[in-house]
Amino acid sequence: MLYHTHELRRIALQPARLMAEAGQYVLSNPLNPWSQTWTGKAMSAALTVFEEATRRFDKPSFGLHHTVIDGVDVPVTEEIVGRRAFCQLRHFAREGRTGDPRLLIVAPLSGHYATLLRGTVESLLPDHDIYITDWRNARDVPLSEGRFDLDDYIDYVRDYLRLLGPNTHVMAVCQPAVPVFAAVALMSQDDDPCVPSSMTLMGGPIDTRKSPTAPNRLAKERTYEWFEQKMITRVPPTAPGFMREVYPGFLQLTGFLAMNWDRHVESHVNYYNHLVDGDGDNAQKHREFYEEYMAVMDLPAEYYLQTIRVVFQEHLLPRGMMVHRDRLVRPEAIRKTALLTVEGENDDISGPGQTQATHPLCINLPESMQRDYIQPKVGHYGVFNGKRWHTEIAPRVRDFIRAFDQPAS
Repeated sequence: MLYHTHELRRIALQPARLMAEAGQYVLSNPLNPWSQTWTGKAMSAALTVFEEATRRFDKPSFGLHHTVIDGVDVPVTEEIVGRRAFCQLRHFAREGRTGDPRLLIVAPLSGHYATLLRGTVESLLPDHDIYITDWRNARDVPLSEGRFDLDDYIDYVRDYLRLLGPNTHVMAVCQPAVPVFAAVALMSQDDDPCVPSSMTLMGGPIDTRKSPTAPNRLAKERTYEWFEQKMITRVPPTAPGFMREVYPGFLQLTGFLAMNWDRHVESHVNYYNHLVDGDGDNAQKHREFYEEYMAVMDLPAEYYLQTIRVVFQEHLLPRGMMVHRDRLVRPEAIRKTALLTVEGENDDISGPGQTQATHPLCINLPESMQRDYIQPKVGHYGVFNGKRWHTEIAPRVRDFIRAFDQPAS
């Protein structure tokens, strides 16, 4: 009933939201004399904040239509090269550009859409042929498509690496560090010719026993049954995924906001003041950030619960006990895939050391094929977005990938 209650609340607020939108339009119209007064601007700003706070934000677009390579503007075309029930593989094709390292970016399936990595893709696009996993909102996947769990996630990664072929590089941002690492280990165990040439893991929960954060502690303090009973609900009849069990996006968003509630309140107060003062640039920056941040997706329940148990409660991967479809995942089989781990000094989601814990597991990977970097003065999102990502982390990732690229002779 939780999801149904949420939907009813949203529907009940719809008339008020539409009235606020209409009122804001009238009060901000330059033909209205009130639009030039402080009172009119204050009322218009208040209605804008209310309308946006009660809106459901749809999936954003990447909007990456061009990139700059060697000072030349190069058109970029987005194309779907692989479709699965819960994911599509998106390619950013650069006009007339060939020969650059082929990079599969595995986006997190943890609440936000793959567009959260827009800045990640934008920084790497000039030097790489980029593909990204574009996960579907579970509420939009009909029940007839079956279930999706952590084992399926690993299978998707393996299938996409095989689709792209030998000498592909893979990058996992945050949550997918575990399934990507497991996929590479399994491919190495099979001596798969499509095993990636390099693997970059960024801010991922390989071993959450190290520098545990608030989300890590919550996962340990609550039982598996608590998550199953409190966090899982069924999709209401208003969506294609009717009756599918999910961890709903609105619950995830509540958790995201609660972690930094004071910061979000301050941000919206500043947004209100920017609107009143006519500071369009700062108001637009706020709007763009929250249009992305507030756009959340539902997760398949079986995937979410399996991740809670395997990754955050039982720590099966670092303990050498992770199993994929009754088969032990053996990191020691990794011999040909170079490894780079990247962490943020102030990461409050995946604490420092959690991604770094990958290296001791790769006991048969030469040290010359391993790199580790900790970025000072950045939190979780700063690992893959923002100024320090663009100027300090992305160049290191680029150089690492090129060092282990094996172009066809």
